[in-house]
This record gives sequence, structure tokens and C-alpha cells, in this order.
Amino acid sequence: MLKGIDPILTPALLMHLCAMGHGEWVAVVDANFTADHLSHGKPVVRLPGLSLERVSQAVLSVFPLAEDVAQPVAYMHVSGSAGDHRTPAQQSVVNLLLAQGLKNTHVEAVERFAFYEKIKTASVIVQTGESTAFGNAMFCKGVILL
Repeated sequence: MLKGIDPILTPALLMHLCAMGHGEWVAVVDANFTADHLSHGKPVVRLPGLSLERVSQAVLSVFPLAEDVAQPVAYMHVSGSAGDHRTPAQQSVVNLLLAQGLKNTHVEAVERFAFYEKIKTASVIVQTGESTAFGNAMFCKGVILL
């Protein structure tokens, strides 16, 4: 155990998040996501039974978002829906970020197959227990200033 660290952040996940440099992406995906197939050998850390919001909250507690990227947050757009539509799981992550001061314009909805391409750029994939469809998000790591 570490003091001040969210207890759902496993040693393996902390190691991968720490090893990431600025400009690298972490993907937080739902239980149905084809993580192993799309990982292309990159690490997949599983946190079953936990929601997209809960895992995103834990990751973001140790992970600064990039300020030099126009949209450091992306989520998988629901196929066939209006451009501004968000599922409750997606909206809960956006609300979390808005409460931290991020602007709505810093969040990008990415079409499903484009999201699959974008996931190839992720340094690590965190698979949650999120059971709702399209419960997938990505975050770009920023610089930690001491």
C-alpha cells in the first residue's frame, strides 16, 4: 500500500502509467472491448467490476492531462447517434473532467472504427468492468512540473 494513492491502482498499472512520457495515451475501455486483439503486444491491465468513471477517476488522480494537445480526452462515439450524444458512462467521465476545470472543447468524440485506430497509439490499455456499450475513453498524458 502507498499513502495517498487510490487503492484500485494496481502496482502493474502504476508502473505503466509512470513509465509513460508526455504525449502518450492511456485507454480506459469497457468489459466488451477487444483489448487483447487491439493491443498489438502493448500491456493490458484488467480492473474487472469497476466502472469507466471510477477507473478514469483513479487514473486521472496520478495522471496530468496534456495542455499542449487540442483534445487530450477522447471517447468512442455511439454509432448512428447525434454528434453531441454521450452515454451516461461517457457523460460521467466528462463531468469528472469538467469539475477539474477541463473545457468541453478539450473532449473529442471519435467514430468507432477511428477509435480502434487511435487505440493503436495507446501505451497501455486498462480494461474495466464497464458493462454499457461504448464505455471507452482515452487520455493524453501531460508534463508533470515539480
